[in-house]
Amino acid sequence: MLSNYIYIVNFKSNWQLIPPVILKLEEPERRHHTCIEFTVRGFPHPTLRWLYKGQEIQSPYIRTEMDNYQDYLEGCLTFENPTHYDNGNYTLVATNPLGSVSKTVFGHFLEAPPFLDEEDPTPGNDANRPEEDSFGMSIAVGLAGFGCVFLIVMFVLINKYGRRNKFGMKGPVAVISGEEDSASPLHHVNHGIVTPCALDAGPDAVVIGMSRFPVLENPQYFRHGHTCNKPTTHVQHVNRRDIVLKRELGEGAFGKVFLAECYNLSPTKDKMLVAVKTLKDPTMAARKDFQREAELLTNLQHEHIVKFYGVCVDGDPLIMVFEYMKHGDLNKFLRAHGPDSTILVDGHPMQSSGELGLSQMLHVATQIAAGMVYLSSQHFVHRDLATRNCLVGNGLLVKIGDFGMSRDIYSMDYYRVGGHTMLPIRWMPPESIMYRKFSTESDVWSFGVIMWEIFTYGKQPWFQLSNNEVIECITQGRVLDRPRLCPKEVYDLMLGCWQREPQQRLNIKDIQKVLYALGKATPVYLDILG
Repeated sequence: MLSNYIYIVNFKSNWQLIPPVILKLEEPERRHHTCIEFTVRGFPHPTLRWLYKGQEIQSPYIRTEMDNYQDYLEGCLTFENPTHYDNGNYTLVATNPLGSVSKTVFGHFLEAPPFLDEEDPTPGNDANRPEEDSFGMSIAVGLAGFGCVFLIVMFVLINKYGRRNKFGMKGPVAVISGEEDSASPLHHVNHGIVTPCALDAGPDAVVIGMSRFPVLENPQYFRHGHTCNKPTTHVQHVNRRDIVLKRELGEGAFGKVFLAECYNLSPTKDKMLVAVKTLKDPTMAARKDFQREAELLTNLQHEHIVKFYGVCVDGDPLIMVFEYMKHGDLNKFLRAHGPDSTILVDGHPMQSSGELGLSQMLHVATQIAAGMVYLSSQHFVHRDLATRNCLVGNGLLVKIGDFGMSRDIYSMDYYRVGGHTMLPIRWMPPESIMYRKFSTESDVWSFGVIMWEIFTYGKQPWFQLSNNEVIECITQGRVLDRPRLCPKEVYDLMLGCWQREPQQRLNIKDIQKVLYALGKATPVYLDILG
């Protein structure tokens, strides 16, 4: 053994000492998007360091993989799901006792999504723009100015001659505003549902609820025969005199939502509580969108989708009538039934009773999954699935439904792009954040986040991070940690929802079956609702 050791030492002493030399450092190939190849010669073997924009790389998603040979190193700086955030200069520094050498290469992985440029324009772009662009921009600005003047004139004329001032419904005109209504089903609810036909409003605008938010068109809405040429749906009409307002529940960009009593709505009931959504300042375009949305909602009938009863269009404001869900939105409900929730008794905080248990959480998730299975069967993409957009009724009944208010109430859950577009990025998959691609598979990703919300009693996803940090985490492949009370089987479902490639995500039918099987093992106790 000793003679062998001496032989090895003598053999190595005969090797030539070589200062480090970087023989190859290649830009990542665009078709691979994952590797910066390098070859470094030197003996003793050099130590390698990587710098990104002058700072040493310390990311768990970027690692060095290499093989050692007699007097050189060969390998790759490997990236895990690189995005446009990884574009930039990468410097390799190789050092051994005989010296140090460095070389820089530019890594380009993905183009930055266009909508991010609205928020963070790159300095110097104007300097590189041809003069023809400036001339074209001048023409575009002039045309846009003319169009704005034209729209303002039309808006004034429509408001002057096309509106009625009388509200026309029974009940108090001066309703209670700003009141915290614990029984409100709509107090924190959103209308993220988008009508397929609303896309003809323009290339960059669809109608979300009854307010306009500029978003990119979603080609998913035109798949499977969803067009504007299908037969007109019969929408039930509700007489204005049958609606009695009780109190205001909230206000969104579209108008106000009221709790109301409605007569002659059900053949078995003289009157029933309903949620009434109004449309303020209805232009001709808004009236068309109102009709299209009513037709869509009439066609969406399922036990786990909030029921739409009909419209009232004999005068202003235009009204939509929905079922009333006593316990409000699911996010608020989860927070109220968590381990840290408190209630006020005679003005003093006391520990709340009725904490949600595992079986009840599974019951809630299963119902939302059932509603999503139905939406998927209708080839309908929601785009804004979250607990704030689900409602809770008696007996722990949960339904998907939204009424255009959570962008106001839950504003911290949305990321404003370019001054107007509101995106729920904490619930969005990478392809939706980066390229505005929405599909049934992107809704499945959102459902994984819903399950995470349920098992954390309504915490905000990535609550410890800013919006920009959330975008970076999601696009670089990070996922939410397993909640403390979450069984492994449920977290595995979440991970199945959060696969980076849409086609690799779990099917919502399979998710519903697994959740149902898990919940069936333990009975669901509903006494927490009183």
